[in-house]
Amino acid sequence: MSDYSMKDIEWAKINRDVLASLESPRKEFWIVLGVCLVLVLCGVAAEAYQYNEGLGVALMDRPHFWQLYISNFVFWIGMSHSGTLLSAILLLTQADWRKPIYRFAEAMTLFSILTAAIFPVIHLGRVWNMYWVLPYPNERTIWPNFRSPLLWDAAAITTYATSSILFLYVGMIPDLAICRDNAKGWRKKLYTALSIGWMGRASEWLAFRKTYVLLACFLVPLAVSVHSIVASDFAMSIMPDWHITSFPPYFVAGALYSGCAAIITLFVLLRYVFKFEAYMTTEIMDKTAKLTFAIAMVWNYLNLSEYASIWYSNDMFEKEVLMEKFFGPYHWVVWGMLLCATVAPFAMAFKKVRHNMWAMFWLSLVLQLGMWLERFQIVSPPLASNHEPWTWAVVWPGLVQLTITVASFGWFTMLFLIFCKVFPSVSMYEVKEMVFHRRKASSRTEMEDLNKVKDEMIKQEEGLS
Repeated sequence: MSDYSMKDIEWAKINRDVLASLESPRKEFWIVLGVCLVLVLCGVAAEAYQYNEGLGVALMDRPHFWQLYISNFVFWIGMSHSGTLLSAILLLTQADWRKPIYRFAEAMTLFSILTAAIFPVIHLGRVWNMYWVLPYPNERTIWPNFRSPLLWDAAAITTYATSSILFLYVGMIPDLAICRDNAKGWRKKLYTALSIGWMGRASEWLAFRKTYVLLACFLVPLAVSVHSIVASDFAMSIMPDWHITSFPPYFVAGALYSGCAAIITLFVLLRYVFKFEAYMTTEIMDKTAKLTFAIAMVWNYLNLSEYASIWYSNDMFEKEVLMEKFFGPYHWVVWGMLLCATVAPFAMAFKKVRHNMWAMFWLSLVLQLGMWLERFQIVSPPLASNHEPWTWAVVWPGLVQLTITVASFGWFTMLFLIFCKVFPSVSMYEVKEMVFHRRKASSRTEMEDLNKVKDEMIKQEEGLS
């Protein structure tokens, strides 16, 4: 279906197409789901082995206490930000093109943050002491150390996850009522409970709109503050190349950047697997790519500003770490990051690339690889060459860390696919509103064209007379 014929889609067809995605996806859906399950089981086995043997099997020691697990934590926290944050911003700015894609973007946020929450627990080693990060009074009335970054991260994850769940759920209520009216068996019971008696009355829509906008207003500053907290985990230390005041905006821009790239990846996959070509159009991809390109340029500016501030400073330790990054043992990580995350996004400046779905799919994977390398080069190189000579050692992630890392991608994908199989990944009521507005705009344009023709005819008649 053409991008410009969305206004011609019947409302009943929107219901049929979205509800069909809950019943019979392509066979590739089940293949990917099976592969993800195998990866998750491998990750569970690796974590069980680490649990029994200790963190030494992950090749982590005292100087290198932060490595791949924290890099993954920052990566997944970053990817979680763009879904809900961009959805909230585009809702408040009344961007019409967000409507077919915001639902799966918000789901991506939830599952990314659930994936990120795993890594502080794994990194902790003593997982049975995880409750220490909670502000509980024990028998000695000693509360957790509020200066600990682990407590900050726990508070940030809990707050953001709760808000994201509410934002996603509230936005789904009208669609859950549609699913309830068309489902049978256990699905009908599930949708009946979750739709909380929605009947589509005017009073319900009024309360729904107010609640949804209020949550969006709350989530925008929350999302920015949460990733600023993660950035402060680094910036509040005295480690060279971490003690940088620009880290909070830099981390927020990087979060939006990696999240937008993930949205493009899922956009193409859902378009193919669930046959959503009529809703996830080239026009929407073009606007998403432009937004990603703009955010990439902001991130590039902040990244280059960081390099410049270190280079022109008088801190010899910061300069030494910077030079080690570019020309030391980790040089391929930094240059790979610059190639994938700094150079590659310029391909989106070309219309042919933006309008080619599979080109955007592979490009989005390259961008995500670049942002993952960016997280890793933030964490590991400074640990290999910081203030104390006895800590100077290059340590690469071991098999256990790599297995758990790959399993995290399988975990995220598995949760996302299950969500798309149980809940509508495209907002039916929002797409209907989009179709209605386009029809209205088209009718207005046709009337204006007709009036112009009439005016020309009147002028011609007056001229003849």
